[in-house]
Amino acid sequence: MHIWTWQEWQGLPYLTCSILSPWRHGFFSRHFGPGSPADLVEVLQPGAPAYRTRQVHGNEVLKTTQVAPLSSGAETPLAEADGLLSHKPLESVWVASADCVPVLIGDGVTGRVAAVHAGWRGTAAKILPEAIAQFKQQGSQIPDLRVAMGPAISGKVYQVSKDVAVQLAATLLLTDTATSLAEIWDPLYHLPNPPLLPDPEPDRARADVRRFNALQLERLGLGPDQVAVSSHCTYSQPELFFSYRRDRLKSVQWSGIVNSSPG
Repeated sequence: MHIWTWQEWQGLPYLTCSILSPWRHGFFSRHFGPGSPADLVEVLQPGAPAYRTRQVHGNEVLKTTQVAPLSSGAETPLAEADGLLSHKPLESVWVASADCVPVLIGDGVTGRVAAVHAGWRGTAAKILPEAIAQFKQQGSQIPDLRVAMGPAISGKVYQVSKDVAVQLAATLLLTDTATSLAEIWDPLYHLPNPPLLPDPEPDRARADVRRFNALQLERLGLGPDQVAVSSHCTYSQPELFFSYRRDRLKSVQWSGIVNSSPG
């Protein structure tokens, strides 16, 4: 069982997950805003270089060799991408979220880590499978990977259009013989812990984006002992998290992880 634990830094709360215990990491609450990764890295690994991107709801995953480290108090030109994969020990990689899923990944053999921003668009574009492919290109083996999905909007409150539901459902197409849109999404309602939930409005559904990502990882061969999913909902816990859907404000919380030494 994966354990999520609230930690404190100077009286401010952030989450860690037991599945990522080999790595310094954190899913930071709204109380750390408006700090940037260049500041927040001091909580995890003082002096470590911090990397982020300009997130665009796509599926591109860059390496830290392709972006510049952040400087505290200085503007750094940002590359567009929604995932970052570390290259060297003690590098930290970061993502921002405010309902979308922040995902931190570590390789227990190489120590390499990644931070991924998986909103519904990125999930529909299979950004997590892309991140796993990048790990494999760097020599990682599937059994060595550990994945934690942090606070995000929960499925029971995340209403989406049927068009969005279909795009997400298409990533888990359960049959090759579907001849209608309904045949694409209907089977997902009947899965254990379903990623799609019914909505009172006929042209809407409720989508559990974290569950979609977990099922995508399952199809890649990652077992339940390798994937941890937070139960925290950004929409339903305003005292802890920003939520764009709730507040309509462009405020975010950060999640970050530090590359450990291999071995």
